[in-house]
Amino acid sequence: MDFHFATAFEAVAQQYPKRLAAICDGKAVSWEQYEQRAAKVASLLADNGIGAGSKAALYLHNSNEYLEAQFGIFKIGGCPINVNYRYKSEELLYLLENSDAEVVFFQACYAMRIWEIKDRLPQVKLFVQVSDGTEGLMDFAVDYERSLRGQSPLAPIDRDANDIYMLYTGGTTGLPKGVMYPVGGFAQFFVSMGAAGLELEPPTNMAGYPRLLEQIAAPPKTVVGCPMMHGTGMWLGGFLPQLLGGTVISTSKLGLDPDLLWSLVEDYRATDIVIVGDAFARPMLNALNTAKERGTPYEIDSLRQITSSGVMWSQETKQGLLEHHDLALIDIMGSTEGGMGSSVTTREGASAAAKFEINDGVKVIGDDGQAVAAGSGTIGRIATSAFVPLGYYKDEEKSAATFQEIDGVRYSFPGDYATVEADGSITLLGRGSACINTGGEKVFPEEVEEAIKRHPSALDCLVVGLPSERFGESVTALVSLRDYKKATVDELMATAKDNLAGYKAPKDIFVVETVKRAPNGKADYKWARSEAEKRSTSGQTT
Repeated sequence: MDFHFATAFEAVAQQYPKRLAAICDGKAVSWEQYEQRAAKVASLLADNGIGAGSKAALYLHNSNEYLEAQFGIFKIGGCPINVNYRYKSEELLYLLENSDAEVVFFQACYAMRIWEIKDRLPQVKLFVQVSDGTEGLMDFAVDYERSLRGQSPLAPIDRDANDIYMLYTGGTTGLPKGVMYPVGGFAQFFVSMGAAGLELEPPTNMAGYPRLLEQIAAPPKTVVGCPMMHGTGMWLGGFLPQLLGGTVISTSKLGLDPDLLWSLVEDYRATDIVIVGDAFARPMLNALNTAKERGTPYEIDSLRQITSSGVMWSQETKQGLLEHHDLALIDIMGSTEGGMGSSVTTREGASAAAKFEINDGVKVIGDDGQAVAAGSGTIGRIATSAFVPLGYYKDEEKSAATFQEIDGVRYSFPGDYATVEADGSITLLGRGSACINTGGEKVFPEEVEEAIKRHPSALDCLVVGLPSERFGESVTALVSLRDYKKATVDELMATAKDNLAGYKAPKDIFVVETVKRAPNGKADYKWARSEAEKRSTSGQTT
């Protein structure tokens, strides 16, 4: 096996130099320019003693520079480290120390955060500031653009496919952890995924890769709706289109702007959008509806598919999107620790919400360590043997708990629970860490959230368990509405009870102005629990 992200990207640049590799905020970069700029990044790193195996942190917003810097890191055989741009000083310090980062690329607007901790990072050899209109260059850093102008491109080198690629998890169940993969196998995994989606035969080595590129008549042009600092944004929004010789379209603007995303689709004739569940899809559907109602609908006929991963995506929202355009809505069940399954919804065929066709090598394992029988109704942990990570960086105990061998096969247990239907498909229930134990019954928040969101006025919902003398934990929901206070608590409760077994229905529902989520659309259960406790104590319902 000789795949490598850098080697593949260099092949695309050589084969299609004038094709666009990336577009951000109206600035387009051809594949030829993309490769040359990344080669200059590689030269800058090499000149500062950073080489194969070095870790390089990317503390950046979505941008062409994010992609270029990552490509340059791959070129020298280094390992890019994704950094959440919401981190404050201590969180940032932990991640940079834990990852052994030797270089930090940082957005200029976060310069003061870097300044606060730079003296506590003796292992960092180079700080690179990426301009964003914020005034002033820190005296301990070099300017990204000026540095590239002063560098000669580093020529391609031989790379080891067994080098480590690493992505840090969001830390929703503890401190962030670096999930490690062999870089060659990981690149080949995405090449194979992309080829399968286009119904093409994937190459088994780099020699066959140019032939695959030749067969792709219309390479993807993908709008990345979510942050590249997370797996969904980078893996599906960055790696996948670029390994198919396509274009990544992004915006550096923080926060979801659904009209901007649809404008990018319209302006660049995008074929794909990558999002994270209803937190993105519902506002995007509302924007489509509003534009149509005012007589200026968005022209989205170029769009072939919308892909979501990371959180559940409701069937009602999918159906609403399909009323505007006939396309494929792909719901991927997976995590940083491994992919598990997917569902595809089109106008012709619809998959029920949370019902997924499992990938090869995926099982649901019960508490007895045996595979759950189809149709039994037994709840088990999802396990996947398809391309299992090497482990967590510098955390042998957590690695042993998550990556286990059963009957001679190594599996990853990302923490999701599910049941197996009679037809062999699986119904996703949610993460065990968020599971609510009420009256001896297990209740998964995602299932309750989806039930409540079936009310036409419900915009978003998070569900947590609060301490209860009678039940152990009490199912409690926080709901935001499309039109504030349009629906009553009783109406929301009725919708929940119409769609759930009695023990799963919330004991309390609190209407809030906004349900808080992370930039990647994932639930902020820490906030939800704090807010629910506060309202429960005060007796407040709205």
